[in-house]
Amino acid sequence: MSETVIRENDGTYAMINVFEVEPEKQQELAEVLSEGAEKFIRHRPGCISVNILTSLDGKRLVYYAQWVSKADIKATMGDPDVQVYRDRAAALAKPDPHAYTVFAVHHPEN
Repeated sequence: MSETVIRENDGTYAMINVFEVEPEKQQELAEVLSEGAEKFIRHRPGCISVNILTSLDGKRLVYYAQWVSKADIKATMGDPDVQVYRDRAAALAKPDPHAYTVFAVHHPEN
């Protein structure tokens, strides 16, 4: 079982897509993205995890996916099945996707 763990210098990549969405469409957007993740994304080579976060004001949704490599992200984004969900999501909200690496992680002292 894999899980989302954020660490510095672990070699993983994050694809973060921040959607600006009308509050009445946030739930539908979350359901579309969750369905795409369940049916296709999580089964793609290199996928570590997919996390969908909804803002409390209903105006944003963050799609946070962790990947083994940039090549895995690129290959997945080229998959026609994945593109269907990307297009459905873009019809509901304004996406702003970017790939990231972790610069720093800070935790409180125990």
